[in-house]
Amino acid sequence: MTDINFIKKLSSLNNNIQSNPAIKNRDDVNSAFKELLDKKINGNLCEEKVVFSKHAAERIKERNIDVSAEVEEKLSEAAEQAKEKGLKNVLVMMENNAFIISTLNNKVITALDSNDLKENIFTNIDGAVIK
Repeated sequence: MTDINFIKKLSSLNNNIQSNPAIKNRDDVNSAFKELLDKKINGNLCEEKVVFSKHAAERIKERNIDVSAEVEEKLSEAAEQAKEKGLKNVLVMMENNAFIISTLNNKVITALDSNDLKENIFTNIDGAVIK
């Protein structure tokens, strides 16, 4: 995550916290904020992991697509790269498989294997990442 995106995310988080009347103990919030900032400064902040929609999970299962921890990590990286470029719906090509990811919620929308890629047209995407 770029520093600018991180700062925007922190600012948004801070605004949400400040406007939430349910939060009574501001010291806990300040402590959590400081911990998050320290993790970013020290390079220990994990990027958001992608999640799989019900539809994507079904397609992965029926098409026997291997989604190992390494593949999930690459998908998360691709989603973050696309988000930094301002992309909202991105096609990620990896290991003869294709995944459509919504960067707005870090969700894999669908998955295709090499057999389904042939003569396929991808619509409603605004970019692609090749891994």
